[in-house]
Amino acid sequence: MSEATDKSYQPPAPVLAAGQSYTSITGKISDIVLTPRTPVGWGVAFLIAFLFFQVFLVALTYLLYEGVGLWGLNNPVSWGFAIIHFVWWIGIGHAGTLISAILLLLRQQWRNAINRFAEAMTIFAVICAAVFPVFHTGRPWLAIYWLLPYPNSMGVWPQFRSPLMWDVFAVSTYFSVSLVFWYLGLIPDLATLRDRARNRLVRICYGVLSLGWRNSAAHWHRYEMASLLLAGLSTPLVLSVHSIVSFDFSTSLLPGWHTTIFPPYFVAGAVFAGFAMVLTLAIPIRKIYGLELIITDRHLNNMAKVMLATGLIVAYGYFMEAFMAWYSASTWEQFMMKNRMTGPYGGYYWMLILCNVIVPQLLWSKRCRLSTTWLMIVSMFINVGMWLERFVIVVTSLHRDFLPSSWGMYSPTKWDWGLYLGTFGIFFTLFFLFIRVLPMIAIAEIRALVPESHKGK
Repeated sequence: MSEATDKSYQPPAPVLAAGQSYTSITGKISDIVLTPRTPVGWGVAFLIAFLFFQVFLVALTYLLYEGVGLWGLNNPVSWGFAIIHFVWWIGIGHAGTLISAILLLLRQQWRNAINRFAEAMTIFAVICAAVFPVFHTGRPWLAIYWLLPYPNSMGVWPQFRSPLMWDVFAVSTYFSVSLVFWYLGLIPDLATLRDRARNRLVRICYGVLSLGWRNSAAHWHRYEMASLLLAGLSTPLVLSVHSIVSFDFSTSLLPGWHTTIFPPYFVAGAVFAGFAMVLTLAIPIRKIYGLELIITDRHLNNMAKVMLATGLIVAYGYFMEAFMAWYSASTWEQFMMKNRMTGPYGGYYWMLILCNVIVPQLLWSKRCRLSTTWLMIVSMFINVGMWLERFVIVVTSLHRDFLPSSWGMYSPTKWDWGLYLGTFGIFFTLFFLFIRVLPMIAIAEIRALVPESHKGK
């Protein structure tokens, strides 16, 4: 039966709500930035984020003064919050690249309303992630040059076969390409703000940043070519970055880490966590700024479907970890899984299963996928669950190793928590500044959807 004759068939919700015009879209998005008065709500939220940023500065200053001994690290748990939060923040940044690059190559128009702040989220998350490995070295001003290859007469070089070494290359490349991709997409919109600004100083600032954009056919041709090239460069990074991060664990011989499922499992988990954070940011922004006609139910539905799909892959990864521990007949692997489920940290494991496996099954319901309240609840569960996943992988695999005489427990100190909560201050301080001074939605890309939204009228 064809769709035309099937009375039960319902066409998908529009990417852009009907009734929008070029003028209304440009005005709606640009006025958020160009409004002369900063909204009180924005000021309160920014102040809270900035206070957390001060917590970060205090924790970091004392860390540099005292050393990493103030963290809760011990033997055998020599990796603690630093590696947990490095992997967690890197994972959050994955959705931005997926939305920007892969969906652009696949010509998915629903990405247009969410790609800008997803890309910004990627950049800010990578900045937060970079804090932990840099200061985990102890005294970075003395040690960080050992991570970089440079001509020297001492015959001491970085170990290029180490996944830790490749982390430096992968993450720095990921950050550089994401930053260029983000700025390239901003150029036409910066020119729009330049032309609409009334304040001369503001007009000059946006004019400099827009690099002389004149909206000519030649400019658009070069812009589209550069976007496709950067999308092609970014797409392998979605797979490579978190695969290399997973090699930090899977190339070891430690039970619970030594497994080939980690690369795809980590990549799926990163996209899972990334889309949860995109929804966590998009739902309040959509409501506060009245953007329901631009960020429509179609966007929420599609993002929820991506979360459901990647969540099922993550659940499969949890099942395969347990299955391979049993199937391998390895005493060490079986003990590790038993300890993970029933040991001192067993509650964390089952909370992880609740957050990442059970709760996301609500997304099978279309009513849940279209409800901002339920989507927000599910997204927050996933954010917590993905943090618990990294905690369980790191701590439960380390705290009981091959020798019972060396067993120990890991307890993060207030300085561990201070540095972690402080990175939220970095993230949201940068994010609030972004939505105040730059267009958080791609004006030019949304304007391209106007003719499609008028079809059939």
